[in-house]
Amino acid sequence: MTEMVYGAVPTHVGEPTLPKWWRTVDKWTLSCVLGLFVVGLLLGLAASVPLAERNGFDNFHYVQRQAVFGSAALVAMVMTSMMSPTLVRRLAVIGFACAFVALAMLPVFGTDFGKGAVRWYSLGFASVQPSEFLKPGFVVVAAWMIAASQHINGPPGKLWSFGLCVTVVLMLAMQPDFGQACLVLFGWGVMYFVAGAPMVLLVAMAAVVVLGGMFAYANSEHFARRIDGFLNPDVDPTTQLGYAADAIREGGLFGVGVGEGQVKWSLPDAHTDFIVAVAAEEYGLVLVLILISLYATIVVRSLFRLMRERDTFIRLAGTGLVCMFGVQAMINMGVAVRLLPAKGMTLPFVSYGGSSLIAGGIAVGMLLAFTRSRPQGGIADLLRGHERG
Repeated sequence: MTEMVYGAVPTHVGEPTLPKWWRTVDKWTLSCVLGLFVVGLLLGLAASVPLAERNGFDNFHYVQRQAVFGSAALVAMVMTSMMSPTLVRRLAVIGFACAFVALAMLPVFGTDFGKGAVRWYSLGFASVQPSEFLKPGFVVVAAWMIAASQHINGPPGKLWSFGLCVTVVLMLAMQPDFGQACLVLFGWGVMYFVAGAPMVLLVAMAAVVVLGGMFAYANSEHFARRIDGFLNPDVDPTTQLGYAADAIREGGLFGVGVGEGQVKWSLPDAHTDFIVAVAAEEYGLVLVLILISLYATIVVRSLFRLMRERDTFIRLAGTGLVCMFGVQAMINMGVAVRLLPAKGMTLPFVSYGGSSLIAGGIAVGMLLAFTRSRPQGGIADLLRGHERG
Protein backbone atom coordinates (compact mmCIF):
# COMPACT_ATOMS: atom_id res chain seq x y z
CA MET A 1 0.00 0.00 0.00
CA THR A 2 2.87 2.36 0.79
CA GLU A 3 4.21 1.82 -2.73
CA MET A 4 0.81 2.60 -4.28
CA VAL A 5 0.40 5.83 -2.29
CA TYR A 6 3.87 7.29 -2.40
CA GLY A 7 4.98 6.07 -5.80
CA ALA A 8 8.76 6.07 -6.18
CA VAL A 9 10.36 2.76 -5.33
CA PRO A 10 14.10 2.11 -5.56
CA THR A 11 15.16 -0.51 -8.09
CA HIS A 12 18.08 -2.88 -7.78
CA VAL A 13 20.81 -3.39 -10.33
CA GLY A 14 20.42 -6.73 -12.07
CA GLU A 15 16.86 -7.20 -10.85
CA PRO A 16 14.74 -9.51 -13.07
CA THR A 17 12.35 -7.80 -15.46
CA LEU A 18 9.06 -8.95 -13.95
CA PRO A 19 9.82 -8.06 -10.29
CA LYS A 20 11.31 -4.76 -11.42
CA TRP A 21 8.19 -4.01 -13.47
CA TRP A 22 5.89 -4.83 -10.57
CA ARG A 23 7.99 -2.74 -8.19
CA THR A 24 7.96 0.36 -10.42
CA VAL A 25 4.62 0.29 -12.27
CA ASP A 26 1.70 2.47 -11.16
CA LYS A 27 -0.53 -0.12 -9.50
CA TRP A 28 -3.46 2.27 -9.07
CA THR A 29 -3.68 2.88 -12.81
CA LEU A 30 -3.25 -0.82 -13.53
CA SER A 31 -6.06 -1.69 -11.09
CA CYS A 32 -8.40 0.92 -12.58
CA VAL A 33 -7.85 -0.43 -16.10
CA LEU A 34 -8.64 -3.95 -14.92
CA GLY A 35 -11.77 -2.57 -13.22
CA LEU A 36 -12.90 -0.93 -16.47
CA PHE A 37 -12.38 -4.18 -18.37
CA VAL A 38 -14.49 -6.11 -15.84
CA VAL A 39 -17.26 -3.52 -16.05
CA GLY A 40 -17.11 -3.74 -19.84
CA LEU A 41 -17.66 -7.52 -19.71
CA LEU A 42 -20.49 -7.06 -17.22
CA LEU A 43 -22.26 -4.55 -19.46
CA GLY A 44 -21.53 -6.66 -22.54
CA LEU A 45 -23.55 -9.52 -21.02
CA ALA A 46 -26.60 -7.28 -21.33
CA ALA A 47 -25.85 -4.92 -24.21
CA SER A 48 -24.62 -7.41 -26.82
CA VAL A 49 -27.44 -9.99 -26.56
CA PRO A 50 -29.86 -8.14 -28.90
CA LEU A 51 -27.09 -7.66 -31.48
CA ALA A 52 -26.24 -11.37 -31.34
CA GLU A 53 -29.89 -12.31 -31.85
CA ARG A 54 -30.27 -9.94 -34.81
CA ASN A 55 -27.20 -11.45 -36.48
CA GLY A 56 -28.12 -15.07 -35.74
CA PHE A 57 -25.35 -15.81 -33.20
CA ASP A 58 -25.42 -17.28 -29.72
CA ASN A 59 -26.54 -14.82 -27.04
CA PHE A 60 -23.04 -14.32 -25.66
CA HIS A 61 -21.15 -14.42 -28.96
CA TYR A 62 -20.01 -10.80 -28.71
CA VAL A 63 -19.19 -11.08 -25.01
CA GLN A 64 -16.86 -13.98 -25.79
CA ARG A 65 -15.24 -11.95 -28.56
CA GLN A 66 -14.83 -9.01 -26.21
CA ALA A 67 -13.19 -11.28 -23.64
CA VAL A 68 -10.72 -12.49 -26.30
CA PHE A 69 -9.98 -8.98 -27.59
CA GLY A 70 -9.78 -7.63 -24.04
CA SER A 71 -7.35 -10.35 -22.98
CA ALA A 72 -5.17 -9.54 -25.98
CA ALA A 73 -5.37 -5.86 -25.03
CA LEU A 74 -4.29 -6.57 -21.45
CA VAL A 75 -1.36 -8.69 -22.65
CA ALA A 76 -0.32 -5.91 -25.04
CA MET A 77 -0.65 -3.38 -22.22
CA VAL A 78 1.54 -5.36 -19.81
CA MET A 79 4.19 -6.15 -22.43
CA THR A 80 4.36 -2.53 -23.59
CA SER A 81 4.55 -1.24 -20.01
CA MET A 82 7.64 -3.38 -19.41
CA MET A 83 9.57 -1.58 -22.17
CA SER A 84 11.97 1.29 -21.68
CA PRO A 85 10.86 4.73 -22.92
CA THR A 86 13.43 4.50 -25.72
CA LEU A 87 12.06 1.17 -26.94
CA VAL A 88 8.49 2.48 -26.69
CA ARG A 89 9.47 5.44 -28.86
CA ARG A 90 11.09 3.27 -31.50
CA LEU A 91 8.14 0.90 -31.73
CA ALA A 92 5.72 3.85 -31.77
CA VAL A 93 7.51 5.30 -34.81
CA ILE A 94 7.14 1.99 -36.67
CA GLY A 95 3.52 1.58 -35.56
CA PHE A 96 2.63 5.11 -36.55
CA ALA A 97 4.18 4.68 -40.00
CA CYS A 98 2.19 1.48 -40.61
CA ALA A 99 -1.07 3.01 -39.33
CA PHE A 100 -0.48 6.16 -41.41
CA VAL A 101 -0.09 4.11 -44.60
CA ALA A 102 -3.18 2.06 -43.69
CA LEU A 103 -5.15 5.25 -43.11
CA ALA A 104 -4.05 6.67 -46.45
CA MET A 105 -5.18 3.50 -48.27
CA LEU A 106 -8.66 3.45 -46.73
CA PRO A 107 -10.36 5.22 -49.69
CA VAL A 108 -9.17 2.39 -51.94
CA PHE A 109 -9.47 -0.74 -49.78
CA GLY A 110 -11.63 0.40 -46.84
CA THR A 111 -15.32 -0.06 -46.12
CA ASP A 112 -17.99 1.91 -44.24
CA PHE A 113 -20.20 -1.03 -43.12
CA GLY A 114 -23.20 1.10 -44.09
CA LYS A 115 -22.38 3.86 -41.58
CA GLY A 116 -21.48 6.56 -44.12
CA ALA A 117 -17.80 6.86 -43.18
CA VAL A 118 -14.96 4.74 -44.61
CA ARG A 119 -13.00 3.93 -41.44
CA TRP A 120 -12.42 0.17 -41.45
CA TYR A 121 -10.70 -2.67 -43.24
CA SER A 122 -12.87 -5.78 -43.41
CA LEU A 123 -10.94 -8.99 -42.78
CA GLY A 124 -13.98 -11.23 -42.97
CA PHE A 125 -13.74 -12.59 -39.42
CA ALA A 126 -13.06 -9.13 -37.96
CA SER A 127 -12.46 -5.49 -38.90
CA VAL A 128 -9.58 -3.11 -38.24
CA GLN A 129 -9.84 0.65 -37.71
CA PRO A 130 -6.40 2.21 -38.43
CA SER A 131 -7.18 5.50 -36.69
CA GLU A 132 -7.34 3.72 -33.32
CA PHE A 133 -3.73 2.54 -33.71
CA LEU A 134 -2.64 5.83 -35.24
CA LYS A 135 -3.47 7.90 -32.14
CA PRO A 136 -0.93 6.54 -29.61
CA GLY A 137 1.78 6.38 -32.27
CA PHE A 138 1.11 9.96 -33.30
CA VAL A 139 1.30 11.23 -29.72
CA VAL A 140 4.68 9.59 -29.11
CA VAL A 141 6.14 10.72 -32.45
CA ALA A 142 4.90 14.29 -31.99
CA ALA A 143 6.24 14.39 -28.42
CA TRP A 144 9.62 13.21 -29.68
CA MET A 145 9.70 16.00 -32.28
CA ILE A 146 8.67 18.68 -29.79
CA ALA A 147 11.20 17.48 -27.21
CA ALA A 148 13.98 17.43 -29.82
CA SER A 149 13.24 21.06 -30.71
CA GLN A 150 14.12 22.11 -27.15
CA HIS A 151 17.69 20.85 -27.44
CA ILE A 152 20.48 23.25 -28.32
CA ASN A 153 20.77 23.35 -32.13
CA GLY A 154 17.87 20.93 -32.28
CA PRO A 155 15.60 20.48 -35.31
CA PRO A 156 12.40 22.53 -35.80
CA GLY A 157 10.43 19.75 -34.14
CA LYS A 158 7.44 21.88 -33.18
CA LEU A 159 6.89 22.90 -36.78
CA TRP A 160 7.33 19.30 -37.98
CA SER A 161 4.87 18.01 -35.37
CA PHE A 162 2.35 20.67 -36.37
CA GLY A 163 2.62 19.71 -40.04
CA LEU A 164 2.18 16.05 -39.13
CA CYS A 165 -0.83 16.90 -36.98
CA VAL A 166 -2.50 18.88 -39.76
CA THR A 167 -1.90 16.03 -42.24
CA VAL A 168 -3.44 13.43 -39.91
CA VAL A 169 -6.40 15.68 -39.04
CA LEU A 170 -7.17 16.32 -42.70
CA MET A 171 -6.97 12.62 -43.53
CA LEU A 172 -9.39 11.78 -40.70
CA ALA A 173 -11.77 14.60 -41.66
CA MET A 174 -11.94 13.26 -45.21
CA GLN A 175 -13.34 9.89 -44.06
CA PRO A 176 -15.24 11.72 -42.43
CA ASP A 177 -14.24 11.09 -38.79
CA PHE A 178 -14.39 14.48 -37.12
CA GLY A 179 -14.38 12.99 -33.63
CA GLN A 180 -11.01 11.30 -34.04
CA ALA A 181 -9.67 14.36 -35.88
CA CYS A 182 -10.59 16.59 -32.93
CA LEU A 183 -9.05 14.08 -30.52
CA VAL A 184 -5.73 14.07 -32.40
CA LEU A 185 -5.70 17.86 -32.57
CA PHE A 186 -6.47 18.07 -28.84
CA GLY A 187 -3.65 15.67 -27.97
CA TRP A 188 -1.15 17.70 -29.99
CA GLY A 189 -2.43 20.96 -28.48
CA VAL A 190 -1.99 19.65 -24.92
CA MET A 191 1.59 18.61 -25.59
CA TYR A 192 2.37 21.90 -27.29
CA PHE A 193 0.89 23.76 -24.32
CA VAL A 194 2.96 21.76 -21.82
CA ALA A 195 6.06 22.44 -23.93
CA GLY A 196 5.51 26.18 -23.45
CA ALA A 197 3.38 27.34 -26.37
CA PRO A 198 2.30 31.02 -26.22
CA MET A 199 -1.38 31.61 -25.43
CA VAL A 200 -1.81 33.72 -28.56
CA LEU A 201 -0.97 30.73 -30.71
CA LEU A 202 -3.37 28.48 -28.82
CA VAL A 203 -6.18 31.03 -29.18
CA ALA A 204 -5.43 31.25 -32.91
CA MET A 205 -5.61 27.47 -33.14
CA ALA A 206 -8.98 27.48 -31.39
CA ALA A 207 -10.23 30.04 -33.91
CA VAL A 208 -9.02 27.86 -36.79
CA VAL A 209 -10.88 24.88 -35.29
CA VAL A 210 -14.09 26.94 -35.10
CA LEU A 211 -13.69 28.04 -38.71
CA GLY A 212 -13.00 24.45 -39.72
CA GLY A 213 -16.18 23.35 -37.95
CA MET A 214 -18.19 25.98 -39.80
CA PHE A 215 -16.72 24.83 -43.11
CA ALA A 216 -17.52 21.19 -42.30
CA TYR A 217 -21.07 22.13 -41.31
CA ALA A 218 -21.60 23.88 -44.64
CA ASN A 219 -20.04 21.15 -46.79
CA SER A 220 -20.69 17.85 -45.00
CA GLU A 221 -24.23 16.53 -44.72
CA HIS A 222 -23.02 13.90 -42.22
CA PHE A 223 -21.53 16.57 -39.94
CA ALA A 224 -24.43 19.00 -40.34
CA ARG A 225 -27.02 16.34 -39.50
CA ARG A 226 -25.32 15.55 -36.20
CA ILE A 227 -24.93 19.20 -35.23
CA ASP A 228 -28.57 19.95 -36.10
CA GLY A 229 -29.71 16.99 -34.02
CA PHE A 230 -27.65 18.20 -31.08
CA LEU A 231 -28.90 21.80 -31.29
CA ASN A 232 -32.54 20.83 -31.73
CA PRO A 233 -34.28 21.39 -28.35
CA ASP A 234 -36.78 18.62 -29.10
CA VAL A 235 -35.15 15.20 -29.06
CA ASP A 236 -36.77 12.68 -31.36
CA PRO A 237 -37.61 9.73 -29.06
CA THR A 238 -36.96 7.27 -31.91
CA THR A 239 -33.32 8.36 -32.39
CA GLN A 240 -30.32 6.96 -30.54
CA LEU A 241 -30.06 10.12 -28.45
CA GLY A 242 -33.75 9.87 -27.60
CA TYR A 243 -33.48 6.23 -26.53
CA ALA A 244 -30.36 6.97 -24.48
CA ALA A 245 -31.99 9.92 -22.70
CA ASP A 246 -35.03 7.81 -21.79
CA ALA A 247 -32.83 5.00 -20.51
CA ILE A 248 -30.82 7.31 -18.26
CA ARG A 249 -34.00 8.80 -16.81
CA GLU A 250 -35.48 5.33 -16.20
CA GLY A 251 -32.35 4.12 -14.43
CA GLY A 252 -32.41 6.72 -11.67
CA LEU A 253 -30.03 6.17 -8.77
CA PHE A 254 -29.85 2.37 -8.57
CA GLY A 255 -31.20 1.21 -11.95
CA VAL A 256 -34.10 -0.98 -12.98
CA GLY A 257 -32.22 -4.19 -12.30
CA VAL A 258 -29.74 -6.51 -14.00
CA GLY A 259 -31.07 -7.64 -17.37
CA GLU A 260 -34.27 -5.60 -17.00
CA GLY A 261 -33.24 -2.69 -19.21
CA GLN A 262 -35.01 -2.12 -22.52
CA VAL A 263 -32.76 0.41 -24.29
CA LYS A 264 -30.40 -2.33 -25.53
CA TRP A 265 -33.21 -3.68 -27.73
CA SER A 266 -33.71 -0.30 -29.44
CA LEU A 267 -30.21 1.14 -29.72
CA PRO A 268 -28.13 -0.32 -32.59
CA ASP A 269 -24.93 0.98 -30.93
CA ALA A 270 -25.84 0.04 -27.36
CA HIS A 271 -22.74 -2.17 -27.08
CA THR A 272 -20.34 0.53 -28.36
CA ASP A 273 -21.09 4.26 -28.50
CA PHE A 274 -24.01 4.21 -26.05
CA ILE A 275 -22.82 1.61 -23.54
CA VAL A 276 -23.22 4.23 -20.78
CA ALA A 277 -26.98 4.33 -21.45
CA VAL A 278 -27.16 0.59 -20.73
CA ALA A 279 -25.11 1.05 -17.56
CA ALA A 280 -27.32 3.92 -16.37
CA GLU A 281 -30.58 2.08 -17.05
CA GLU A 282 -29.72 -1.27 -15.49
CA TYR A 283 -27.34 -0.22 -12.71
CA GLY A 284 -28.23 3.43 -12.20
CA LEU A 285 -26.16 6.49 -11.42
CA VAL A 286 -24.05 4.46 -9.00
CA LEU A 287 -22.26 2.50 -11.74
CA VAL A 288 -21.85 5.61 -13.90
CA LEU A 289 -20.14 7.38 -10.99
CA ILE A 290 -17.88 4.36 -10.51
CA LEU A 291 -16.90 4.54 -14.17
CA ILE A 292 -16.18 8.26 -13.91
CA SER A 293 -14.07 7.73 -10.78
CA LEU A 294 -12.02 5.00 -12.50
CA TYR A 295 -11.23 7.22 -15.48
CA ALA A 296 -10.52 10.21 -13.23
CA THR A 297 -8.14 8.16 -11.09
CA ILE A 298 -6.15 7.06 -14.13
CA VAL A 299 -5.87 10.62 -15.46
CA VAL A 300 -5.07 12.38 -12.18
CA ARG A 301 -2.72 9.70 -10.93
CA SER A 302 -0.76 9.65 -14.19
CA LEU A 303 -0.50 13.44 -14.39
CA PHE A 304 0.86 13.65 -10.85
CA ARG A 305 3.53 11.06 -11.63
CA LEU A 306 4.44 12.84 -14.86
CA MET A 307 4.86 16.13 -12.99
CA ARG A 308 7.89 14.59 -11.25
CA GLU A 309 9.44 13.46 -14.55
CA ARG A 310 12.42 15.52 -15.74
CA ASP A 311 12.75 13.94 -19.18
CA THR A 312 10.92 16.27 -21.57
CA PHE A 313 9.98 13.56 -24.05
CA ILE A 314 8.52 11.27 -21.38
CA ARG A 315 6.58 14.14 -19.79
CA LEU A 316 5.11 15.30 -23.09
CA ALA A 317 4.26 11.84 -24.44
CA GLY A 318 2.71 10.69 -21.18
CA THR A 319 0.65 13.87 -20.86
CA GLY A 320 -0.63 13.57 -24.43
CA LEU A 321 -1.58 9.91 -23.98
CA VAL A 322 -3.42 10.32 -20.68
CA CYS A 323 -5.24 13.50 -21.73
CA MET A 324 -6.38 11.88 -24.98
CA PHE A 325 -7.54 8.83 -23.01
CA GLY A 326 -9.51 10.95 -20.54
CA VAL A 327 -11.08 13.19 -23.18
CA GLN A 328 -12.20 10.20 -25.24
CA ALA A 329 -14.03 8.83 -22.19
CA MET A 330 -15.53 12.25 -21.49
CA ILE A 331 -16.73 12.60 -25.10
CA ASN A 332 -18.39 9.18 -25.09
CA MET A 333 -20.24 9.84 -21.84
CA GLY A 334 -21.03 13.43 -22.87
CA VAL A 335 -22.71 12.21 -26.05
CA ALA A 336 -24.83 9.72 -24.10
CA VAL A 337 -26.24 12.47 -21.85
CA ARG A 338 -26.53 14.93 -24.77
CA LEU A 339 -23.87 17.34 -23.57
CA LEU A 340 -22.02 16.85 -26.87
CA PRO A 341 -23.10 16.03 -30.44
CA ALA A 342 -22.86 12.39 -31.53
CA LYS A 343 -19.24 11.47 -32.33
CA GLY A 344 -19.15 7.71 -32.90
CA MET A 345 -16.44 7.23 -30.26
CA THR A 346 -16.04 4.20 -28.00
CA LEU A 347 -15.65 4.21 -24.22
CA PRO A 348 -12.09 2.95 -23.54
CA PHE A 349 -11.95 -0.65 -22.24
CA VAL A 350 -15.74 -0.74 -21.74
CA SER A 351 -17.25 -0.55 -25.24
CA TYR A 352 -17.14 -3.57 -27.53
CA GLY A 353 -14.59 -3.44 -30.34
CA GLY A 354 -11.39 -5.22 -31.27
CA SER A 355 -9.43 -2.27 -32.65
CA SER A 356 -10.38 0.10 -29.84
CA LEU A 357 -9.60 -2.46 -27.11
CA ILE A 358 -6.21 -3.53 -28.44
CA ALA A 359 -5.14 -0.01 -29.42
CA GLY A 360 -6.30 1.20 -26.00
CA GLY A 361 -4.21 -1.49 -24.34
CA ILE A 362 -1.14 -0.41 -26.28
CA ALA A 363 -1.76 3.27 -25.44
CA VAL A 364 -2.17 2.61 -21.71
CA GLY A 365 0.85 0.30 -21.81
CA MET A 366 2.87 3.21 -23.21
CA LEU A 367 1.50 5.43 -20.45
CA LEU A 368 2.44 2.89 -17.77
CA ALA A 369 5.94 2.64 -19.26
CA PHE A 370 6.33 6.42 -19.08
CA THR A 371 4.97 6.71 -15.53
CA ARG A 372 7.01 3.90 -14.00
CA SER A 373 9.08 4.99 -11.04
CA ARG A 374 12.65 5.62 -12.07
CA PRO A 375 15.60 7.29 -10.31
CA GLN A 376 15.42 11.03 -11.02
CA GLY A 377 18.34 12.19 -8.93
CA GLY A 378 18.47 15.36 -6.87
CA ILE A 379 18.28 18.78 -8.47
CA ALA A 380 21.87 19.44 -7.42
CA ASP A 381 22.96 16.31 -9.31
CA LEU A 382 21.10 17.56 -12.38
CA LEU A 383 22.80 20.95 -12.22
CA ARG A 384 26.21 19.38 -11.74
CA GLY A 385 25.54 17.20 -14.80
CA HIS A 386 24.84 20.32 -16.86
CA GLU A 387 28.02 21.95 -15.57
CA ARG A 388 30.07 18.89 -16.58
CA GLY A 389 28.34 18.88 -20.01
